[in-house]
Amino acid sequence: MAQKRDHGGDLDQAMARFGGGRSDWVDLSTGINPVPYPMPAMPDAAWTALPDATATAELEAAARRFWNVPDTADVLAAPGASALIAQMPRLAHPASVAIAGPTYNEHAAAFQAHGWDVGLSGAAQVLVNPNNPDGKLWTAQDLTGDLLVIDESFCEVTPDASLMAQAARPGTVILKSFGKFWGLAGLRLGFAIGDPALIDALRTMLGPWPVSGIALATGTAALSDPDWAAQTRARLAQDATRLDDIMKAKGATVVGGTDLFRLYDVEDAAAWRDRLAAAHVWSRVFPYSNTWLRLGLPAPDRWAQIEAA
Repeated sequence: MAQKRDHGGDLDQAMARFGGGRSDWVDLSTGINPVPYPMPAMPDAAWTALPDATATAELEAAARRFWNVPDTADVLAAPGASALIAQMPRLAHPASVAIAGPTYNEHAAAFQAHGWDVGLSGAAQVLVNPNNPDGKLWTAQDLTGDLLVIDESFCEVTPDASLMAQAARPGTVILKSFGKFWGLAGLRLGFAIGDPALIDALRTMLGPWPVSGIALATGTAALSDPDWAAQTRARLAQDATRLDDIMKAKGATVVGGTDLFRLYDVEDAAAWRDRLAAAHVWSRVFPYSNTWLRLGLPAPDRWAQIEAA
């Protein structure tokens, strides 16, 4: 059995150790927008009928417009970015893949599970832009792989840093998450954008009806609402600064992150996590660092709890 990898969002573990019910806790262990996009009215068919080709095409067209996808690149909607990450190693014959770390651990795990060697160089390359957890941004000059996977799950807060223009590059797949920026992680919606041959292969791998009718309708509405996106970016930037100020006042150093999560250097990350957890605030620590602590942003009505903790 494969070893379970560490992730945020494990609030059940926190409650088992520190008590309290879910409503008592502020979960800052993930980078999910705490003010989600408002769910649109749903047609009955979104619940009762198999998702149809027209609804899928409308969603993918909205994604193409929102992200300014090159005309020569293809767009595929999928049941979350994680489902796509698991399929990336199947797009080429196993060889070596370059994954600069530390970064999101599912990429290396997926390639290793399919017989690839993971290192700092290789025929394939994975870049997380901006990187999770330190927020590092990559440029077109950093791209080297024949199979190139660019994970832009957190790039909606820094759209000018997107490498979407590279989606027209042969061998390239850009991954987009819907759940994080739009705050609807439970909807399970993501996108693969890039080389039409690779996108077509992914389409076959996912099979028919991979995205629910609810996700199709919600995603289309959200990706067609640039005003909400602009207002959300402004609010997240303000909240990220507010969180930095709180943490710096208590001795933490800002290491990086994005406007959806912040990364701090502290004297003892495990001690900080436990102290916050005693006040029912859940944070993220990492197995490769004793001093890095990552915090997402709280909902507007939970700042007092954060400041008290």
